[in-house]
Amino acid sequence: MAAETPVPRKAARAFLDAHGWQGVQPTLLADDASFRRYFRLRDGKREAVLMDAPPPQEDVRPFVTVATHLYRLGLSAPRVDAAEPHAGFLLLEDLGDDTFTRALKAGVSEADLYARAVDALLALHAHPAQTHVDCPAYDDATLDREALLLTDWFLPEWARKETGADVRAAYLAAWHAVYPLTRAGGTTLVLRDYHVDNLVSLDRPGIRGCGLLDFQDALIGPAAYDLASLIGDARRDVSPDVVRASIDAYLSARPQIDRGEFEAALAILSAQRSAKIAGIFVRLFRRDGKPQYLKHIDRVWRQLNADLAHPALAPVRAWFDAHVPAEWRARPKAEIAA
Repeated sequence: MAAETPVPRKAARAFLDAHGWQGVQPTLLADDASFRRYFRLRDGKREAVLMDAPPPQEDVRPFVTVATHLYRLGLSAPRVDAAEPHAGFLLLEDLGDDTFTRALKAGVSEADLYARAVDALLALHAHPAQTHVDCPAYDDATLDREALLLTDWFLPEWARKETGADVRAAYLAAWHAVYPLTRAGGTTLVLRDYHVDNLVSLDRPGIRGCGLLDFQDALIGPAAYDLASLIGDARRDVSPDVVRASIDAYLSARPQIDRGEFEAALAILSAQRSAKIAGIFVRLFRRDGKPQYLKHIDRVWRQLNADLAHPALAPVRAWFDAHVPAEWRARPKAEIAA
């Protein structure tokens, strides 16, 4: 039997009616790894997007805060036209379907799209107000919680037992030895999932030609993080030429940053992100019944292994060499993942 197409919660009808969308039936636009779902509204020439983010699992207020901030800075975040935070509903500007992922599949130049993404990132980082938005800090405790997703979800999938407390403690100690190196480039608003699935190609001039999505988990933290997310995409291989050009363009625009220090920060944050993602993808499978993410784990490990080769990551590399055999650095085998 075919799975039913998701529909908004019943309470969405009153929200839509109260904001001028009486009688318009939402159609599913997207859902993701969270509880959020997005629906398109069309009524003649009018278009909008309904975000349905059920509390208590989701909280739309951070999205509103960051979206409003980015919009005021002149970046193309969706305009928030109506909100009922207590109910988990937002009415958003529709930025269309032309994500960078779809544009790449349609043959649009990878180099041009990534250059546009870097330009938007630079515009955000150059703005004096970019650290004034009300977001939590991307501190060591948060980095720890993310990194532990590897020891708490990915490793048990191979070892068939929980990771011991001593191994977890040594893992965190290794990361603590390198966290201070991530501060090259300063502090900024970090959107955290800055990659081609969450960027939209828009027919707008300059930096507004890069639409921004999925930033509700933004934090104030290391400037290198979003660039690491962009060029170290868990879902696609980015060409080495584009990786180099993206780093060069970023550093050319910010000449006060030391290249060696910044590249060390990129490697550390990319490795931490890959460790986190490997754990998240297994958690999505085991806890949430979403096995489709497992197919990306081999790429995540290729990227993680490459980052671990950077000298700055020597303490972390030593821990991986001691506790994660080469055969574990891959998608869990079918008989394990089943």
